[in-house]
Amino acid sequence: MNAMADPADPADPTDDEEGAEGAEGATGRGGAHRLPEYADRVLTEVERIPPGRVLTYGDIARRLGGGGPRQVGRVMARYGGAVPWWRVVRADGRLLPGHERRALEHYRIEGTPLRAGADPGATPRLDLRRAVWDGGADGSGAPAPGRG
Repeated sequence: MNAMADPADPADPTDDEEGAEGAEGATGRGGAHRLPEYADRVLTEVERIPPGRVLTYGDIARRLGGGGPRQVGRVMARYGGAVPWWRVVRADGRLLPGHERRALEHYRIEGTPLRAGADPGATPRLDLRRAVWDGGADGSGAPAPGRG
């Protein structure tokens, strides 16, 4: 059981009326199984993020007007493999633990702004001031309000 949310909790926006399906039960966005409504909204928002730009878990929750960073993280952990998951990031700019190498490959290919890690030889971090997408249609990634 994931400690972030309780599948039986009616206030948990990642579940639908029948309860959450595990990753093994979902066949993808266009598959035969229906995603919980909140999960579909999260994944749709992730698909909108242009290459080279990112949003934090909290940014996505605010854009959707519901849930929070943990609920977005839960959706990404359960259903995010079919969308550009590396574009949803931690608020401190650190790369997702356990997925640093794969994410870094994507960031370098897409030209996502990075900054050096705290120590020599440390894994780089995202440069959130330059990388966060403002939601503009041109994908320019101008700093979002309150970030720059």
